Amino acid sequence: MTGVLYIVATPIGNLDDISLRAIATLKAVDLIAAEDTRHSKRLLNHLGIETRMISCHEHNEAARSEAIIEKLASGSDVALISDAGTPLISDPGYKLVAAVRQAGIRISPIPGPNSAIAALSGAGLPTDNFHFCGFLSSRNRERGAQLEALLDLHGTLVLFESSHRIEALLRQLAQVFPQNLCVLAKELTKLHEQFLRGTALQLLARLEDD
Repeated sequence: MTGVLYIVATPIGNLDDISLRAIATLKAVDLIAAEDTRHSKRLLNHLGIETRMISCHEHNEAARSEAIIEKLASGSDVALISDAGTPLISDPGYKLVAAVRQAGIRISPIPGPNSAIAALSGAGLPTDNFHFCGFLSSRNRERGAQLEALLDLHGTLVLFESSHRIEALLRQLAQVFPQNLCVLAKELTKLHEQFLRGTALQLLARLEDD
């Protein structure tokens, strides 16, 4: 009998956000495939979990998939976790899940924290129709073209951006979506959690003054 690949969501900040089912799964599986074993070790230590880990990230995922499928085929259960939140959502894991699905092995998601949904739930923007766009290009020209392409979409747009590029993104948002209300969600579930609301230009001014 083959094992099961569990896709386990982990906290995006506050470690107490992990579900009881996720804890039980991480304790019960034979192996945990983690995006960064050093990062995930802190979570496992906090939870008192001693399950063996291996790395599975964007640079070794294709090679790791083969080894993990062999493990699953032999009857072992494996859990996939990312550094924070739900694996595959702007995180590694797609290649592994696709390969495991192709091999006909069972996959079971253990749902939980997701930063995009957490931000959307507290933003005060329409949630009946939204589009998750993840990270746009790190290059200004390409990112600008991507934003232009989003003009035809109807509904709230959910974007990810790193702290050192957020001002560049806001400048482009101010050009492409000058009148739209924007919400900047930062440090979600952490001590300094903050939601900033305004036009892109207003948010940019607040960041430049901060």
